[in-house]
Amino acid sequence: MLPASTTGEVVRHTYFVLSYNEDHEQSEWVAYELTRDRLNENWAERPNTFRPDPDVRTESATPRDYSGSGYDKGHLCPAADMAFNEQAIDETFFMSNMSPQVGAFNGGVWRELEECTRDWARKFERLYIATGPVLDQTPIGQIGFSKVTVPVSYYKVLYAPEQQRAIAFIMPNELSARPVMDYACSIDQVEKLTGLDFFPNLLKGLDEELEGSLDKDAWPVDKRRYEKRLKEWNRK
Repeated sequence: MLPASTTGEVVRHTYFVLSYNEDHEQSEWVAYELTRDRLNENWAERPNTFRPDPDVRTESATPRDYSGSGYDKGHLCPAADMAFNEQAIDETFFMSNMSPQVGAFNGGVWRELEECTRDWARKFERLYIATGPVLDQTPIGQIGFSKVTVPVSYYKVLYAPEQQRAIAFIMPNELSARPVMDYACSIDQVEKLTGLDFFPNLLKGLDEELEGSLDKDAWPVDKRRYEKRLKEWNRK
């Protein structure tokens, strides 16, 4: 299920895998499986133990890089997706899993997409997920001593293997009042934008047609959550 790595630095944690890009001091992708059974487990307490990733050979960014930057330490693999296990959620606070996000984006439309993703994992029973920053676009800038790139946008790629359904999203790193589905696209579009190859060992032959398809109706969205974002999350 892993995307192809363009950097050669693949780090395997207990429940998620990442490809670290030293030039940008963050992961080009984080990939993992999300299941209904895991989401139905009792949630572990959120530890907030942000720290460098000891398994990154070239050394990861540090929390100090983000200090005073005006940007959030935005999770790529959400802590809530790994809350079924204390070790799993703790590992999501490695800085290799962070990317500089505008606060109104991290707590707004990106949060909504993460919650939608958990809804879809419950609905479809199992999802394969790859997510990360778009690093080939001209960045907003850099932060910290490590010169962490501030991406202009982010992507999320979802594949439901049992139902043979796929969808992807590209979202700008900014406040948004637009519905989540306005950002939906095909996997092919994300591959073209990022230069990455997603699920190369899964989507072969006839399955490759899924990479170019987009069926928004197959991925229902709770409109009440969108209304809550506009009224509450976007105003924080």
